[in-house]
Amino acid sequence: MLVTLKGNQCCPGGLSRAMCRTVYPRARELKRMKLFHFIPATACIVACAPQDVPIPSRSAQFDSFPQRLFDTFETSCSGPGESFKKTGNQIFECSEFLPPKATAYLILNYDGHPQDLPQSVMRLTSTKTSAGYRVDARVFFHVPQKSGAAVEVPVESKVLNQAISELYQTMGGSPN
Repeated sequence: MLVTLKGNQCCPGGLSRAMCRTVYPRARELKRMKLFHFIPATACIVACAPQDVPIPSRSAQFDSFPQRLFDTFETSCSGPGESFKKTGNQIFECSEFLPPKATAYLILNYDGHPQDLPQSVMRLTSTKTSAGYRVDARVFFHVPQKSGAAVEVPVESKVLNQAISELYQTMGGSPN
């Protein structure tokens, strides 16, 4: 228990004022203890605040071919239910199966085929430009149909766009 004595206040338990100060922390020590609780919270807020946030974009310009970006993309697409596909040096694609509820939703709402399950797809496309290389990201749900071509349902998200922009910036690109 922490107690601050003012004037002629009595200490709990009938202790004298002098005895109470030796048993309970002083007000100044209490303030220091509160400060120690405040510093980690402040540090967390400052650390979590955006420092240099790029504009949300699914495209970026690179000075040279972003091999490190594509190697990292391939490595990150190695989990259970994920598959990586590369077409030349231009198209890199990561597909993964969805949770049951999302799968059922897509099959029912987009006339999907239950024998060929929908997947979440992220496709990075590299294009040579006069300034280097442009990389574009597309994120969509691939929903195979009972008959006809598969439907690609685009995924729109500001948070996702921000994460892609940060990835581009980390890998040396300039989001545009």
